[in-house]
Amino acid sequence: MFKQIREDIRSVFHRDPAARNAFEVLTAYPGLHAIWFHRMANALWRRDFKWLARIISNIARWLTGIEIHPGATIGRRFFIDHGMGVVIGETAEIGDDVTLYHGVTLGGTTWNKGKRHPTLGNNVVCGAGAKVLGPITIGAGARVGSNAVVTRDVPEEATVVGIPGRIIKRHPEEETPEELKRRQMADKVGFDAYAVTREVSDPVAHAIRCLLDHMQAMDHKVDTMGKALCELKPGYCDEQLPELKSEDFEAAVDDVSGMPSTESEAGGASSDDQKGRQNESVK
Repeated sequence: MFKQIREDIRSVFHRDPAARNAFEVLTAYPGLHAIWFHRMANALWRRDFKWLARIISNIARWLTGIEIHPGATIGRRFFIDHGMGVVIGETAEIGDDVTLYHGVTLGGTTWNKGKRHPTLGNNVVCGAGAKVLGPITIGAGARVGSNAVVTRDVPEEATVVGIPGRIIKRHPEEETPEELKRRQMADKVGFDAYAVTREVSDPVAHAIRCLLDHMQAMDHKVDTMGKALCELKPGYCDEQLPELKSEDFEAAVDDVSGMPSTESEAGGASSDDQKGRQNESVK
């Protein structure tokens, strides 16, 4: 038992940079307390002391804000960070080295008895507010984004986000040539390629994806035209376009993010005045 407790404490230090010493972890981490209460409740549940197991589970919920059904199966080095609002159902199965953040629900979608809660493989991470529902399987090493609602199986090492959950990252070998070109273009212009795959339902991400495709096509066309011009006029090849550097845009990004968003923040200026200034800047 003490060996397992030491293992739990080490897992906290591995996954929470805010942890300072073992005494603090032992006394001030409700995620650990909930897991220890669950182990007692689960031992009683398996020995058919159902009522007593549920009482211990309720006490743990009152003390920690984390509700784990005593029938749930949990592996080693399980870590709940912050923990408030976490709910784990009776038939949930959790592998080793799994991390859950606050507000995560491993819930069911039916009132029928039997397996009705999810199974999480080893090294799975569920972001804050994620809802994983039904008797589905989250593959080993998968990542569930914050506030995602997942109702279908997720393959190993994949990342899923959104409502309903959409897979935005698979194994590198599963990427299509078009997606690889899009990623290269995103890297070239300094854009974070997160959520630019065709599987994302976000309309903004879809628009950015279309822009990246267009820019890639334009780049190819300009290169072709440049080669043709070089054949006609060799001196043309010596003309180079200025390189775009990310640091050249940092100040502009900071200025935009610091602009006032309301009339009061803008010093009481009217909307007509603001529109006039915007039109002047465009001109």
